[in-house]
Amino acid sequence: MNHHLGEFAALLTTVFWTITALSFETAGKRIGSLNLNLLRLTAATILLAVFSYFHRGLFLPVDASAHNWLWLILSGLIGFVIGDFLLFQSFILIGARVSMLLMTLAPLFAALAGWIILGESLTLKSLMGMLLTLAGISIVVFTRTPGDNHQRRNTKLVHPARGIVLAIGAAAGQGIGLVLSKLGMGSYDPFAASQIRVLAGAAGFAVVFTVLRKWNGLPLVIKDRKAMKWLLVGSIFGPFLGVSFSLMAVQHTSAGIAQTIMSLVPVFIIPPSLIINKEKLHTRELIGAIVAVASVSVFFL
Repeated sequence: MNHHLGEFAALLTTVFWTITALSFETAGKRIGSLNLNLLRLTAATILLAVFSYFHRGLFLPVDASAHNWLWLILSGLIGFVIGDFLLFQSFILIGARVSMLLMTLAPLFAALAGWIILGESLTLKSLMGMLLTLAGISIVVFTRTPGDNHQRRNTKLVHPARGIVLAIGAAAGQGIGLVLSKLGMGSYDPFAASQIRVLAGAAGFAVVFTVLRKWNGLPLVIKDRKAMKWLLVGSIFGPFLGVSFSLMAVQHTSAGIAQTIMSLVPVFIIPPSLIINKEKLHTRELIGAIVAVASVSVFFL
């Protein structure tokens, strides 16, 4: 098992992110994505501090180097404040299932960031993987509308364009954030590295709340017990376990392999979406999910 520790960690991350995507979709529709992000990172900060104390004897990652802090803070701001805010907004507009399918673009953005930041190269196979992934996603987000004999068939978006753009932006944030995490973490403890990222994200959203003057509405949001229940579930499996295990994954295997496995969320999320949210699964979406995830695998073979 030690030979494949990174792959197992990535697979567990996929399970955790499936749970957190569904939980945050429910909570986000009740309290809004901005409140959701601040509260879930606050909850994760507490969970990570308690875990860190029992795991390492430290409430805070005071043993991290300046290099760790710099790149992990930057990763947290890009991944959480920008990427996840866009993702949770897309949950509200187009749902968790379609949003997470569009997140299969994250490995492509990770590859581009790796090329620019780490000097990694893109092969012909990688470029083919990009095109195939885009083709799979297009099957889901585009459809053909029938026309009569005197009209041409028109191509239109099945889902709101704003939601699609937000999800793509979230994929970029996750892909770039993963590369910066690997750069900043090195051999440092992945849970402590996650704690730095979460602290940066929480601080970033606190600034956003201050600028937008949103603090007054927070007490009313906290009174929503159903939202708080789902927020706690999502916080445990998302920024606490999910992010920490994703960092463990990239520490023990390549970022490409880890991100590829973690891109299986669109497939994992289909059964619970059908059962819990009573969503209808169209053949087009099933085919698109299979093509997109298979293409991501090709991308890193």
